[in-house]
Amino acid sequence: MFKSKAMVTLLAIFFLSGCSHPPLNNDIEIPSDYTYLIGPGDSLEIFVWDNPDISRGVTVRPDGKINTPLLDDLMASGKTPSQLSRDIEAGLSKYVRDPIVAVMVSGFQGVYQQQVRVIGQISGGGGGGGGGNRYSAKSLPYNQEMTLLDLMIQMGGIGQYGDGNRSSIIRNIDGKPHQFGILIDDLIDNGDLTANVKILPGDILIVPEAFF
Repeated sequence: MFKSKAMVTLLAIFFLSGCSHPPLNNDIEIPSDYTYLIGPGDSLEIFVWDNPDISRGVTVRPDGKINTPLLDDLMASGKTPSQLSRDIEAGLSKYVRDPIVAVMVSGFQGVYQQQVRVIGQISGGGGGGGGGNRYSAKSLPYNQEMTLLDLMIQMGGIGQYGDGNRSSIIRNIDGKPHQFGILIDDLIDNGDLTANVKILPGDILIVPEAFF
């Protein structure tokens, strides 16, 4: 039910994305305590010291859980790698004396709340001039101190029919979505670094189609 309501809200904002929105500025506080949280789809390398037979690479299931040798259905999603290491150590202590575990993330998706989602006229799909879809969408993991330029590099830019200067960011502030205008064309075409705004975990980038 929650996801359905969130999707309705997102679609409503998307269809209004051609309207004028207040500009997004950099007068925000970057979370100083940001720590990556493991999410569904993440690839994990689990190393058990001096026990190569139970060290394993695993993928976090859609339900957020993993299976490892000796441990089934262990919740991984929403935990830091260090927290998951301690949980695995606690589970393995029934079978292994004083286990030492390290968890490394080798493929990043992250939890839903920390992803940066992009939809509209973007590169690599129907919205970018190829494929059969009118719009494209993708989710990207948030990187600490990410900016709009960093996001453009990760996503490969916007599509040829995208209107960069009518694009917008939807940001959750105090539990409510707010939409702000951004100037991708000014940043990329004109090198205007004042348009290189900060990106936060959970931001949604909307790139509308240009008027011709």
